[in-house]
Amino acid sequence: MGKKRIIKKSGRGMDQGRKERAMSKATKRHLEKGVLHIEATFNNTKAILTDEKGNAVVSSSAGALGFSGARKSTPYAAAKVGEFLGEKGVLIGLKEASVVIRGVGAGRESVLRSFSGKGIQVKSIKDVTPVPHNGPRPPKPRRI
Repeated sequence: MGKKRIIKKSGRGMDQGRKERAMSKATKRHLEKGVLHIEATFNNTKAILTDEKGNAVVSSSAGALGFSGARKSTPYAAAKVGEFLGEKGVLIGLKEASVVIRGVGAGRESVLRSFSGKGIQVKSIKDVTPVPHNGPRPPKPRRI
């Protein structure tokens, strides 16, 4: 019937080739101050580095760095996202950033810790997680 194809799965960590490819794309912009937007969901952790007006400069997520499945939502994957954005921020000359966090996922703090560990000063931290005030109408009680 033909040869059997064997697909080798990558290891437990992030895909090194994807990270190197993303790091090689040089941004032409030069920023002193910026805003780091972090969205930490239960399934993934996304982070976007913008200028003060809100124009995106660099973005990354755990899935974009090669994590898949349940590993995308881990604090380790989120730390790698923050590390990547910190490296890119240093390359474009970022000195200080204010942080906006949205969501209740596992990677909330670890993105911020690894980002600030690259030598970028964090000016302020703001939590804008949406909170429902009353939510939708509850379902009717069950009749048995």
